[in-house]
Amino acid sequence: MKKKFQKDKNELRTPNKKIKVQSKITSDLEGSLHDESDEVDESVIDRIEENTFTEKTVDFGAPNEVGGFTVIGEVKGKGHKQVKRVLPEWLADPSIITSDLKTKTLPVSSMSTLDQDLRDSLQKNGITQFFPVQIQVIPMMLESVKMGFLYGNGGFRPSDICVSAPTGSGKTLAFVLPIIQALKTRVTCQVRALAVLPVRDLAVQVYKVFKAYSENTQLKVVLLVGQKQFHQEQQSLVKKRSWGSESLADIIIATPGRLVDHINSTEGFNLRQLRFLVIDEADKMMDHIKQDWLSQVENAVYSNERPLTGALTVARSKHMEIPLQKLLFSATLSQNPDKLQQLNLFQPKLFTSVSKGSNLLKPVDIVMSPEKTTQKEQEDSLNENDNSKEEGKIEFIEKYTTPAGLTFNILCFTNSVEATHRLYHLIKLVGGIEVREFSSGLHTAKRNRILQQFSKGKIDIVICSDAMARGMDVENVKYVISYDPPPFIKTYIHRVGRTARAGKVGTAITMLQKKEFFHFKKMTREAGKTSVKELKVTKADLQPMVPAFQEALEQLQEVLQVEKMKRKSKG
Repeated sequence: MKKKFQKDKNELRTPNKKIKVQSKITSDLEGSLHDESDEVDESVIDRIEENTFTEKTVDFGAPNEVGGFTVIGEVKGKGHKQVKRVLPEWLADPSIITSDLKTKTLPVSSMSTLDQDLRDSLQKNGITQFFPVQIQVIPMMLESVKMGFLYGNGGFRPSDICVSAPTGSGKTLAFVLPIIQALKTRVTCQVRALAVLPVRDLAVQVYKVFKAYSENTQLKVVLLVGQKQFHQEQQSLVKKRSWGSESLADIIIATPGRLVDHINSTEGFNLRQLRFLVIDEADKMMDHIKQDWLSQVENAVYSNERPLTGALTVARSKHMEIPLQKLLFSATLSQNPDKLQQLNLFQPKLFTSVSKGSNLLKPVDIVMSPEKTTQKEQEDSLNENDNSKEEGKIEFIEKYTTPAGLTFNILCFTNSVEATHRLYHLIKLVGGIEVREFSSGLHTAKRNRILQQFSKGKIDIVICSDAMARGMDVENVKYVISYDPPPFIKTYIHRVGRTARAGKVGTAITMLQKKEFFHFKKMTREAGKTSVKELKVTKADLQPMVPAFQEALEQLQEVLQVEKMKRKSKG
């Protein structure tokens, strides 16, 4: 007995509807269907009912194929959800560094792994205690070179090291001391350590530290930041001999642009023996990677004579390779895996004084304004009663609205060079205050002279832009004032890091308008700081200064106009 098996073609052409049709899943049924007839054996129908066919949903709004041509229907594209990368273990589970610089220190004499001559140099320079970051990082670096700097222990490549800790916590000595100890026994002079910093002033500062602790060794330290003529820097790097070029540098401190210039233009200069690559202010240097300086450094390191380091195998063990160890240091280190991947880190180890799980590696003990900024923060001051707050307010007004009472060393930050220049002239016109302007527009010698006078207490206020906020070690800063509120938490951290360095007490003050307060509070909350003391200054408090201020504002317009005319006449 036979039954009719017929498809309703008109039904199948119904547009933009989802219908259920039967689709074949076994090839043997194709022979059972008659090509010349619409009749099908009853046995075939039975097999259909026995799940030989499966139901499938078809969306006729999607593209269909008719006569060999694709008919595009009303297809609505579905957005793809971005898959968030899981943090690697070294970022998710770092080694936490305490920020307690008062009780969690170690006497210099107790670190037996550090050579005695370096400990003597530290004590000679007035350093008697190691800070927490130094206690953890120095021994780890020394462990990786205990069998010599040419190879890692047992032939294994040492892990790269990343350190995220507040400014003033001793990060510079944490890499300077172990590098000097590792290299001081070298026989021939080759470039084996390279420290790269984002700006000239920071590079000069690190250069001075290397020079101070290598003076009793034969190590040669060279600075490449553009302070000298290019040919003079070339002469300090290499010397031509009858048999070739002789290296004159063991340790180089450089800015990225100047370093690349020498890699490409200085004959005989090479990095094939490089053992340590220090990237200071690493978060800023990650932005500079777009300028391709890191890839050029790595190309110079891994030339034809030095193959890329890899896994330790039997074949590789026959030819031991000099490992390149990268050392990253920053007060704020990004967790962005894409940025970190550009650094090509090898099994990195992270040391940080931050809260786990934060979006940004931020110091947990950086204090918002106006607060004591020691690492312990002197928590008692957060619980002052209303009377003491009022007394503090009166004291603040008396000090900072009366020029004769201004005796403290103050760094005042603005958000631009132009704002720095205007504020400098305004305070100068008010009078009674020793004020200086610090910006990238000044010559290096003049900037250094300003810092020296400021450290000696001969200058009351230095007005500066955020170019000075990174890493600069300025002595005796008692107050940091943000005249313009910082736009980002990283900027704020670097600003307040100029005071309360090395465990000293300091205060950070941020001047805010009402419309700026919400953003500032939100920013500090994200940094893990929920208690910020508010200091309100009323118009009545400032009234005594209004006449002098108005007069200074009028004079300011004249001063700026004269400067503008002078620039035009020169141009």
